[in-house]
Amino acid sequence: MGQELRRSLSERSVADIVGLLSMILGEAVDEGLIGSNPCRRLRLNSGDQPERPHADPDEVTTLAGRVSSVDNATLIVTAAYTGMRWGELAGLQWSRVDPDKQEIHVDARDGALHELHGKLELGPPKTPASVRTVHLPEFLAELLTQLRREKPTARFVFTGQDGGLHRRSNFRRRVWLPALRGGTTLGWSPIKPHMHLHDLRHTHKTWMIEDGVPEVLQHKRMGHKFRGVMGVYSHVTRPMIDAMLAGLQARWEHYGANCGDHFGAPTVVKISCSHSAPTNDQ
Repeated sequence: MGQELRRSLSERSVADIVGLLSMILGEAVDEGLIGSNPCRRLRLNSGDQPERPHADPDEVTTLAGRVSSVDNATLIVTAAYTGMRWGELAGLQWSRVDPDKQEIHVDARDGALHELHGKLELGPPKTPASVRTVHLPEFLAELLTQLRREKPTARFVFTGQDGGLHRRSNFRRRVWLPALRGGTTLGWSPIKPHMHLHDLRHTHKTWMIEDGVPEVLQHKRMGHKFRGVMGVYSHVTRPMIDAMLAGLQARWEHYGANCGDHFGAPTVVKISCSHSAPTNDQ
């Protein structure tokens, strides 16, 4: 497609057209109308791309505090503090969670939930590098333990309103967008209205950079292949993992665990920064 457009248009115009098409197809993916966005595979000399938003730690806490379900609040926090993809979270089974070892295992056979033409099915994660162990900070292992107690017989960690599998479009419409928009009656200001749940992966990557996490561990945690000489000669060590988890734990203790409880269940670890959730003016 790019080659055909270049015959009559400048590189910048080509990039603008493909960018617009990619945004439209991205919305179609969010609504479950198509399985993936083919424009994401295109590589264009497009110059500067619009920077995707990422959330501050207090914004993650506030978003989680604005949803009424313990399940959905924990999903939002898990997304931000692990960087896992939507399909990996929606398809996460309790058999792949080990709170005692503080680990989640993304399985090669059924580690992700895929939605295509309205049908949900488990399958392999996005790439071979996506098959990995995701280490959890202590607070998140505790949150997941509490959630397990809420639904001891469930197969899947995060489920929809009827206890079935999550659909991306339903979660976006019923949970994510209302949390972003806020509400004047509750005194909740909007939080980055154009942010997608996927941007919590950007958020997690940004936090790791802030904390000085080595690149080899960043790639491993995000499920990306670390290419080049550095990828061959760099290796993840336990001290690296422990230092990364300490940074995440400290971030939560500073921004997430000190104030009111918006989870809706008194037994769940406290998650919100205020009884009314902070606004942009605070």
